[in-house]
Amino acid sequence: MTPEALVRDHTVYACVMGSRAFGLATEDSDTDRRGVYVAPTPLFWRFGKPPTHVDGPAEEQFSWELERFCELALRANPNVLECLHSPLVERLEATGRELVALRGAFLSAEVHRTFVRYATGQHRKLRAHIDRHGSPRWKHAMHLLRLLASCRDLLTTGELVLDVGAERERLLEVKRGEVPWPEVERRMRTLAGEADAAALTTPLPAEPDRARVEDFLIRVRRASAAAKPGPHEQVVERVVRPRGVR
Repeated sequence: MTPEALVRDHTVYACVMGSRAFGLATEDSDTDRRGVYVAPTPLFWRFGKPPTHVDGPAEEQFSWELERFCELALRANPNVLECLHSPLVERLEATGRELVALRGAFLSAEVHRTFVRYATGQHRKLRAHIDRHGSPRWKHAMHLLRLLASCRDLLTTGELVLDVGAERERLLEVKRGEVPWPEVERRMRTLAGEADAAALTTPLPAEPDRARVEDFLIRVRRASAAAKPGPHEQVVERVVRPRGVR
């Protein structure tokens, strides 16, 4: 089965991410699509395993296999966690609905470390770009501020909300390069400090509910193994023996 067929025939959850999900879209914004597919269980019985992710087939499209997606979400990966909270859902199968219903099980105080660590790495890249080219990548600076604010609010409330709401215009001013870089860095430091303070009293649990997520994954794998294979799986499972071998 090709990677394209996995995405086409086995996607259980698909959404729009990026600026459109964050409430920051403008006329020139791309449409970033993300998804989760469930590779049929029999594909794991072979030496060659199905891919853990697929880039494409459409432009600006990226998908994860369910197990890889859950692994990353349990590690509080910012991009994956945000994917589960997109307000722009394009495809939602029964398994996808279960996955979305589980999104609270993935959240933990670990988001403080992973979100801030990711932000620190992005800030370092911004500074390197300034040293090399004389100016920052303003769009990246805008999204870094958005991420830090999202981390602070998540740690404060225990809920992950993607839409920036009333902060839209202030963030777009950064994207347009209308805010001096020293002021942008000052805002970054302020948001990081507020996130640190929120982490001390966060309502989020210390660890995600790994057992609940694993139970879900096992049920999905068992259901897939018991399901009647479709035409694509039948082709994959056909045994081809060399002539004369029985």
